[in-house]
Amino acid sequence: MGLGGRVVERTGRAPHISFRWDAETDILTGTIKSARRADEGLTGSVELEGSDGSFVLLDVVGGAIRGVEVVVWPDVKTAPALAAPSAVEEADLTLSGRRSQPSVAAVEVDTALTIETNAAESVFHVRLGGGGGPARRARVIRVADGLLVEMDEHNEVTGLWLLDVPPFPADEPVM
Repeated sequence: MGLGGRVVERTGRAPHISFRWDAETDILTGTIKSARRADEGLTGSVELEGSDGSFVLLDVVGGAIRGVEVVVWPDVKTAPALAAPSAVEEADLTLSGRRSQPSVAAVEVDTALTIETNAAESVFHVRLGGGGGPARRARVIRVADGLLVEMDEHNEVTGLWLLDVPPFPADEPVM
């Protein structure tokens, strides 16, 4: 099962995402403040779970992504020249084409997860499916000013780009 979505025209600016690290658990959390009224799709958690135990959680309200957490990391590869795509659509994204069922608060998607980062560890590319093979052709949607979502030709999510991620607290200089 993949994670389907629908691209929706955006009115106004992209919302802002704030990233923060939990130094004790190594969890990276991004929270989106959004004015978009979203009531067309899933409300709850979408758990993207890799066969290696890696785990990414999306918080979704009315189909709109409101947060992302990288809870358990797969092996992260450093690609020194990794940069976000330049061809990006400014739009909103609605996950799940139907309203949540009252008894369903979480959806689990079993998929291969791979993550690459740039040398500064400020850009992370999370790929879903494919087991780390060549990237599938995708359109890239800016759902927040620091979060891009890749969608394939079947309108399924194939990747996430986390941009402008702050340094891990242990890496910050002590004053």
